[in-house]
Amino acid sequence: MKICFAVEKDDGVNSSVYGHFGSAPLFIMVDTNQKVATSVKNEDAGHAHGACNPLRSIGGLPIDAVVVGGIGAGALMKLNAAGVKVFRSAPGSVRENLDLFEQKKLTELTVNDGCSGHQSGSGCGHH
Repeated sequence: MKICFAVEKDDGVNSSVYGHFGSAPLFIMVDTNQKVATSVKNEDAGHAHGACNPLRSIGGLPIDAVVVGGIGAGALMKLNAAGVKVFRSAPGSVRENLDLFEQKKLTELTVNDGCSGHQSGSGCGHH
């Protein structure tokens, strides 16, 4: 299985999971079968609000799941349409969240969980 974790800084599996998919500078891609973690620069970081292309963000790499603190509803729907499940991270590192993911302790996000905006009072609450 290939899992994408949004992060701010590349410390491998010790990286802290970032609060928002679209604005994450980097992603740590973990292949659980090969036991390999690689970093990928966010190729869509400069997108307009609400126009995130999540598959372009990760350079078109194949993934099965995303783990992140929050994500816009549009990006969530695009990932789901591509067969990718999205899960809310717990505070902590990629390694800690990978353990929780494997124990099925992370909550899968639905479109109702997506961020609706970042103006005062209408943000996601995870920034």
